[in-house]
Amino acid sequence: MEKQTMAGKEANMHAEMRRAFALLSGKWKLEIMWLLDQRIYRFGELRKAIPGITQHVLTAQLRELEADGLVSRTVFAEVPLRVEYKITEKARGLGPTMKALTAWWTKYGKSVPAKPSGRGRKAKHG
Repeated sequence: MEKQTMAGKEANMHAEMRRAFALLSGKWKLEIMWLLDQRIYRFGELRKAIPGITQHVLTAQLRELEADGLVSRTVFAEVPLRVEYKITEKARGLGPTMKALTAWWTKYGKSVPAKPSGRGRKAKHG
């Protein structure tokens, strides 16, 4: 009987972790979160900071992150309109995870073969 209870808890935790992974899934979400952890960005600054992302995709990813409470969007009533994005306190709770990923990459990143950037805008060199 105890195995059934444990199996139920494991299944529930699996479902919960799937929800957590879904929050950060998407080709650009982790990169957006990492950048916003450094400072507040305007939309155009984010687009320039992420080579290969399109305006459409950046808009969609930011909307999803905002809907999930991980990014806040502030609109300033100015001409031209100014919009700023920053991570929320909830997202700052991912700090230890981001630090662990940074430490892992520092140790093993050189052993990972580079991949072509794929679709989207090409990075400008020079």
